[in-house]
Amino acid sequence: SEKAAQVLSSLDGPVAADVARRVATMERANPDVVSEVESVMRRKLSAVLQPTRETQQIGGIDVLVELLKQSNRMVEKTIIESLEDNEPELADEIKKRMFVFENISTLDDRSIQRILREVEVRDLGLALKATPESVKDAITRNMSQRAGAMLREDMEASGPVRLRQVEEAQSRIVEVIRRLDEAEEIVIARGGDDELVT
Repeated sequence: SEKAAQVLSSLDGPVAADVARRVATMERANPDVVSEVESVMRRKLSAVLQPTRETQQIGGIDVLVELLKQSNRMVEKTIIESLEDNEPELADEIKKRMFVFENISTLDDRSIQRILREVEVRDLGLALKATPESVKDAITRNMSQRAGAMLREDMEASGPVRLRQVEEAQSRIVEVIRRLDEAEEIVIARGGDDELVT
């Protein structure tokens, strides 16, 4: 939740990283256990836990990914780097889920154009095979009219492909996006202090 992301952002780097690791490795808990933990944790954190009748989702990788998406870039970077040092497999899984291929349609045109300069055309054609029209439109509107038309023609002419091939091509493109984001060559909108201004 947004409140949880704010609390995570307010913690010191090492503490935030430790909390993030613990959130990612938790699953479900009995409300009595949650109540006991609540009383020990900082008062602010109690807002994160909203009780339900039986069990409640208080952690797991998906919960941490959502918290990081709403945090600012510095908090995200600190937590990911700490996890890379201490739990590299967990860090990889979180990075995979932070930005998915379909999120390309949420990027600004300049960022998409920068990405297009870095990716293989063949990967692009494969990656777009199983995506919503909004993603295809976001890509083709940032290409020349001729290049966009050729890409669509190639996709139609290539016929059926294995889903695994599509996912691998999407992963390669997401890796490029991550690299450009880390180098601050593109802008991925995040929560916290990373709001965009024009």
